[in-house]
Amino acid sequence: MGTGARELGKALVEAGERKVHVLLSHTHMDHLYALPYFEPIFESNSLVHLGVPSSSAMEARTRVGLYLNGIFHPLRIDDLAHNIRYYGVPSGAEFGVGPYEVETLRLVHPGGTVGYRASLNGRTVCYVTDTGPLAHAGQGIMAGEEPTSMEQDLLHLARDADCLVMDAMFGQDEYLNKQDWGHCYPEYAVRVGELAGVKKVALFHHSPDADDDTLDALAQSWAAHTQPEVIVAREGLSVSLEG
Repeated sequence: MGTGARELGKALVEAGERKVHVLLSHTHMDHLYALPYFEPIFESNSLVHLGVPSSSAMEARTRVGLYLNGIFHPLRIDDLAHNIRYYGVPSGAEFGVGPYEVETLRLVHPGGTVGYRASLNGRTVCYVTDTGPLAHAGQGIMAGEEPTSMEQDLLHLARDADCLVMDAMFGQDEYLNKQDWGHCYPEYAVRVGELAGVKKVALFHHSPDADDDTLDALAQSWAAHTQPEVIVAREGLSVSLEG
């Protein structure tokens, strides 16, 4: 539900999609900002099912209501009561969302974050952001050691996925100075992809300071990596999972 959700909402309405499922990783502002600009919530015959990391539907609604309160945004949560249904998403759960099978995992980020594995017809996408490495520096897979217990859970979530979209906000050296920020670096994301047997890793959640030249150089530095293939996520990117 970042700013790109505005264009996504328009596309869904134009395609005639009337029932929309959204799963939030967490409710920090940059991941919730475009919810009140998401066009399906204003369509009288549309219904948005909004999953929020929380223990109940009431808590999910309360979390979203901290933003939609008439102060941080002109809309209040009651203004959308007819178009949104809330439900809590616990970490470590498995459940169905429409035709998709979904698994979740608690990640490492201030305030808490949930990562997702969504599968349909033998194809799988994992969405793992915002998170730091699931091991302390000098431990786990980047230290050449056995995965920590949390890393084992992450590798299980990402197992044999067709695409892993993973946080890679920092360069590796920069990460060492910002270990408590709850963000990761490309080498870690790719190593997770290697060990989990992932086909494609999309490096995601770029630093606000990263310009096009920086991201082009990042893409070029990983262009020769094939197991898994490594790409740099960008707005409007479409990835085919067929074959």
